[in-house]
Amino acid sequence: MKDAIVEFFGNYAGIILFFHVFSAIFWVGGMMAIRLAVHPSLQHIEDKTIRLARTLEILKNFFSLVIPLIVVLIATAGTMAIGLGFKHGDPSLYMVVHVKEGIWTLMVVIFAIIYIKRNKAEKLFISGDIDGAGEILKPISTYLIPINIAFGMAALYFGGVLRGF
Repeated sequence: MKDAIVEFFGNYAGIILFFHVFSAIFWVGGMMAIRLAVHPSLQHIEDKTIRLARTLEILKNFFSLVIPLIVVLIATAGTMAIGLGFKHGDPSLYMVVHVKEGIWTLMVVIFAIIYIKRNKAEKLFISGDIDGAGEILKPISTYLIPINIAFGMAALYFGGVLRGF
């Protein structure tokens, strides 16, 4: 299996790297756009019901775009780690691979928490509990997305380290 992955990576390294970087930038950039541009704009909507409906819709649309990219990111990361032979190369670079794996794993866990919270908030919203839905969504914009943005920026940096910038 390892030999097949090494050969596959050798034949398609540029494409694999492109999809890996694209997925990471789309995920992190999307979170930045939502948190730094969309979220502040939504706060100008005075009607809480409309504001929450738009927030839930935006997150749902974002999730439908980013979930497949998270899968691509994980698949390309594994392919590159094996294909580039980090395990048998420079130990410090192999450590960076593990650091990146840890960061992306934490990001996926946080993403799952955001996903679950959004779905719970939607159920409350549909049942008419607007205040309850708002309370469940609050930590997403206040803590969870900013933490994932910071982790994502760190992972992008370490990706550059692995590529030798």
